[in-house]
Amino acid sequence: MVNEQLRVWAPGRVNLIGGHSDYSGGLVLPMAIDLGTTIIGQRGHERVVLVSRDDPEPAEVELDEDNPAGVTPAWARYVAGVVAEVAPTTGFIGQVSTTIPIGTGLSSSAALEVAVALALVGDDRIDRPQLALACQRAEHRAAGVPCGIMDQFSSLLGVEGHALLIDCTSLDVTPVPVPDDIAIVVVDSGQRRSLATVGYADRRAEVARAAELLGPLPSASLSDVESLDDGVLRKRARHVVTENQRVRDFVAVLASGDVATAGLLMTESHASLRDNQEVTTPALDSLVDRLVAIPGVHGARLTGGGWGGCVVALTDPGVLDEGWTVRPSAGASVESLSA
Repeated sequence: MVNEQLRVWAPGRVNLIGGHSDYSGGLVLPMAIDLGTTIIGQRGHERVVLVSRDDPEPAEVELDEDNPAGVTPAWARYVAGVVAEVAPTTGFIGQVSTTIPIGTGLSSSAALEVAVALALVGDDRIDRPQLALACQRAEHRAAGVPCGIMDQFSSLLGVEGHALLIDCTSLDVTPVPVPDDIAIVVVDSGQRRSLATVGYADRRAEVARAAELLGPLPSASLSDVESLDDGVLRKRARHVVTENQRVRDFVAVLASGDVATAGLLMTESHASLRDNQEVTTPALDSLVDRLVAIPGVHGARLTGGGWGGCVVALTDPGVLDEGWTVRPSAGASVESLSA
């Protein structure tokens, strides 16, 4: 509806387990969280103009924008990427605010992309998986980061009280209940990073080269992995193969109520991200070590792409007095404010 007043909310996400396995077509287990991005404004204009409470410069994007990476300020590139991908017939003017700490690995960029997309296209009869894929392409174009589909799927398809088991080959999504008697706590390492300026694209390329030699890594065995002559590719493939199994095991033990083993699997995931995928930092490693030494903390691991950001810990309630205790949230929503 043209000139419709809208409030759009899109959640961030935390990835419980399944790091750096999405872009290989593997398994991941993220959950949408109760921190998110809100856009309030009006649809029905000749361009997209968004003002952010966190940036002095607005995002001003023409509807025929075809070079999102060249737009300024930097945050407006994500807006432009969405505009370029969804090709709206009418624009939007509004204000953006977020409760997601920026640069911490809680997927603030995907939340912004999803919120912008829903502000532009509405929520009537849309295909959410297809819109998530459009937002993924928007991030590729805007930031030059070849991210997987996990973040956008989490934000659009989240189920309250559940994590999402996502098969990144078939794109099948299975909600997994998160027990009420555990706490999921996100702790910031204090180390900021941008995936566009670190080794994320290199890791994705290395995993792709390993797959060229072995075939799809989600179907590979550890004996297949050990046949690789290249030591770097062997480590990258080993991470993907073992991480997929850890995701399966985590879902099973979570369902059985074995929180201790679930936590151990998270800590093992971090060790593989450190030793095989090589995406952690001393700050992240020391934070994980400190957290898992606290009684009542069952496990912890890097969440997000790496090279900084946050650690997610699985704990008994009330054990940690730091970070953000997050709850599994429903996916993005659109509310009409028009009379």
